[in-house]
Amino acid sequence: MKFVRSFLQFIFHLGYFGPLAMGALDSSFLVLPFGNDLVVVGLVAQNHKGLAFYVLSAACGSTLGALLLALGARKLGEEGIQKLAGKKRYDKMKNRVGSHSGVAVALAGLAPPPFPFTTIIAGASALNYPLWRLLIINFFARAIRFTLLSILAIKFGSQILSVAQSTPFEWGMVVFIGLCVIASAFSITHWLRKSR
Repeated sequence: MKFVRSFLQFIFHLGYFGPLAMGALDSSFLVLPFGNDLVVVGLVAQNHKGLAFYVLSAACGSTLGALLLALGARKLGEEGIQKLAGKKRYDKMKNRVGSHSGVAVALAGLAPPPFPFTTIIAGASALNYPLWRLLIINFFARAIRFTLLSILAIKFGSQILSVAQSTPFEWGMVVFIGLCVIASAFSITHWLRKSR
């Protein structure tokens, strides 16, 4: 519980850079579902006037993470991504994304987990969807998502903060972060093993 408090205090202490750092981690190879959503909501609930800066920071961080993921996927290529995801899953994704990569990237940016954000970004990159277009679409989709979450944070800010300071929430975050660390370690190990 002390670790969770320290981690959240560190992220919140970063101020406008907190969503940037969390966004880069959340949108890359790591598994942090709702991580940046929670950071943006918490920061906006505390400081309504910072909404535009928090949204911009989170969208930039997500785009930076998507860039790292896309570059890694391009290096692996279509065959490498197919090995990572498995042939059946990759073929299904290729049929769905294929010529609609822009729409898929936009939906991935807007939709909450468990929508397969990293798979869509990696797949679109492996299929040689233009990188600049992928990043622009991701930026605007994430900006819309974080703006909507920020509006909810302003409306329900006091309730959000009281829940976030409760003991059950803190224990829930301990379990959540533990699962994210395990899933991220598995994801990175799997990615490195398959890329060799």
